Amino acid sequence: MARNFIKPRKHETGRVISTKTPYGVTSDMIVKDDEVLNKLQVESGKILVKDDMGYFYADEKAIDSGLAYPVRYSEWRYEMNDKIMEALND
Repeated sequence: MARNFIKPRKHETGRVISTKTPYGVTSDMIVKDDEVLNKLQVESGKILVKDDMGYFYADEKAIDSGLAYPVRYSEWRYEMNDKIMEALND
């Protein structure tokens, strides 16, 4: 029986990561701009963060935990970023 293995990500040449970690969420990524935060309704327990790829919501417990945050490297985050950008442009 064949198994379905997850293919490892390929290296993206020239991609520069400006955050402290490529997978975790750190306190320097938290959005503190009042104009942006006033336009968005952030759920309790969530924080708006931004990295090189755009905006996404993270759990407060994930900040500086030292663990990888699955939303940061998932495909679902691009849909989340699009919704946030639409709300900011309104």
